[in-house]
Amino acid sequence: MRNKKSIKYWADDDKPREKILQKGSQALSDVELLAILLGSGSANQSAIELSRSILNDVSNNLNLLGKITAKDLMKYSGVGLAKASTILAALELGRRRKQEEVLQQKIIKSSQDVYDYFQPILGDLSHEEFHVLFLNRANAVISSKLISSGGTTGTFIDIKLVMKNALDNLAQSVIIAHNHPSGNAVPSGNDVEVTKKIKNACEFFDINFFDHIIIADKSFYSFADKGLI
Repeated sequence: MRNKKSIKYWADDDKPREKILQKGSQALSDVELLAILLGSGSANQSAIELSRSILNDVSNNLNLLGKITAKDLMKYSGVGLAKASTILAALELGRRRKQEEVLQQKIIKSSQDVYDYFQPILGDLSHEEFHVLFLNRANAVISSKLISSGGTTGTFIDIKLVMKNALDNLAQSVIIAHNHPSGNAVPSGNDVEVTKKIKNACEFFDINFFDHIIIADKSFYSFADKGLI
């Protein structure tokens, strides 16, 4: 009986490692790319079949795959800590590559620029994070700061910490951004309240409050675009 756990025993059409060498990574399907990361399947499934099962459970959506945890992956037979870590590491490398591409364009001119900057950082998270971006007079990025990290439904925002970092960076403008893991970018009452408080604090220190962006997968909400700043 063919041992499904070993790639060398797969049928030729099920050998993604050979295909990637012969035709390049672009020729492989998402299932085949994930199968290469898995390396092997389980006693009852080949790596291809296991990969297909995982992707089916996230509706074949790579954005949803990016939100998966090691605990989620290890629920599948044949996926232990090593394989789960390999998949998570590959997803993180993809995020960092995308972020580095964005960092080449450090001038912020619009809400779309803010979204492009933060989506690689916040778009795939399964919990909320609150970040602040500090700009100079030319709207070039000075630095960014993770202010807080919370649960799936919210995170605590320390306004004093936001302003301290703005002053330390001699920022001319401040942008705040956080994510909604639910995928709904509509601001909550708390989001509106935090925005008002930070706007008032920025006005006190004569700092421009550029925008507050809420990231939700492939969409975003801009307080500035809505005329709320």
